[in-house]
Amino acid sequence: RIMIYSNVLHHQSWTDDLPLCQMCGVGTAPNCVYGPDGKGTQSHPNEDGHLRFRGEDGCFLYGVFNGYDGSRVANFASQCLTAELLLEQIKSSHTDADVRRILIQAFDAVEKSYFETIGDALAEKTHLSNYLSPHNELSSQSQKVQERLKELEQEVSGGATAVVALIFSNKLYVANVGSNRVLLCKSTSDGQNQVLQIGRPQNTDNEEELQRLAALGLDSARIRQAGQIAGQSSTRRLGDYRVKFNYSEIDLLSAAKSRPIIAEPEIHGGHSLDNITGFLLLMSEGLMNALESAHGPEQANQEIVAMVAAELAQQSSLEAVAQSVVERVKRLHHDVFVSGRQRAPYCSRHEDMTLLIRTLNYPQNDSALTPTQGGRIYPVSVPYSNSQSTSKTSVTLSLVMPSQGTLTNGTNTASTLEEGTPTPGTQSPTATLQSTNTQTQSSSSSSGDGSLFRQRGSQAAQPDETGRVPPYVDFTQFYQLWGGDHSDGTH
Repeated sequence: RIMIYSNVLHHQSWTDDLPLCQMCGVGTAPNCVYGPDGKGTQSHPNEDGHLRFRGEDGCFLYGVFNGYDGSRVANFASQCLTAELLLEQIKSSHTDADVRRILIQAFDAVEKSYFETIGDALAEKTHLSNYLSPHNELSSQSQKVQERLKELEQEVSGGATAVVALIFSNKLYVANVGSNRVLLCKSTSDGQNQVLQIGRPQNTDNEEELQRLAALGLDSARIRQAGQIAGQSSTRRLGDYRVKFNYSEIDLLSAAKSRPIIAEPEIHGGHSLDNITGFLLLMSEGLMNALESAHGPEQANQEIVAMVAAELAQQSSLEAVAQSVVERVKRLHHDVFVSGRQRAPYCSRHEDMTLLIRTLNYPQNDSALTPTQGGRIYPVSVPYSNSQSTSKTSVTLSLVMPSQGTLTNGTNTASTLEEGTPTPGTQSPTATLQSTNTQTQSSSSSSGDGSLFRQRGSQAAQPDETGRVPPYVDFTQFYQLWGGDHSDGTH
């Protein structure tokens, strides 16, 4: 595989010949920094990566990689993990323990192989650094050395976090290094969507990770307070030679007895996928951070699942579904920033965003089907009615699940919450969603800035006894212009 890894460095990909999985879709958006006028600019090239391949014997491999300080490590890992896992390493005779062991070995092999590829550059960098001394820093030769050192630093710097999902023999295995996220959404027989987060982010807020670092002699309280290690919140990562080889020179890590920042993944599975209907979501840290910055972290998982379910109900292309959800998160994040509301200071920028959706026996939207003909309706909505209207049509504006009391326009679908529908005094819905199959019509989705639903202090509307929020907008003029009797339920 040395030739394979060498080809990766020269941007030649053997994985181009592997079949892509047709049961998944990927959406992406580059990083963005907002100016005072609300206009965004990209601060660096997109550093995320992903993989989505179909192997032999019912083996599928998916991954999302969050690169930083360049895309080199993310690109390398996405290619080489595939080589480590899809070249017939996994056999039908393997047990769950065998698969978990193979996943751990794959990450270890990729990490070692990456450092081998930059070994010569690191050696040259060390040699040139030793050449420089205070007495010759101003010489012309020294200036050339410094320029070369900058080139080498750019060549070897950077790292990546990674989350990988392997489906084999209809079992799900997840390997995670860092702060990306995996959600499994299961549709139950009564029409609800149960959301399960697989694993926790390995970062400076993770108690188990802090305990691991404390066992190496580090001050975990100080690490938690700092919130970052060498510019990243993750405590496990691929690449990043600075924290792997030079950790003794980093203040927070200098007391470690051994290498504190590792590439060993946390493994979950195998989880049986028999008789499961739903979808699997792999998300880069940038996507979830953008959503949590805009709406708070309390219901971020449920909110992203609601968005995905809504788009799956409307679109037949998984690629379009994934891209629509990413664009929606991007728009929500931007709109919160320009709104000047409470969470605006948290939304001045976002990193690269990647979402991978893999369906599991999930019915695709058929544009020929209306809701009453079997179309699926998702996720959370606020039905509107007007007593002055003679129309029997139910006009519905949808609502993405609220966070911290902020109600925000959602996608143009209709449904209701399950038994955990908020009552007066509560702000957060439960972790499960329920679809409905009633005859409703959807309005066009707004830009998502929440202006129609913005709460007004103590006058904020509360759900009634049915769990529905009364309308904030007077639609009298709308219905006057509507005209006629639309009792047949058409537009």
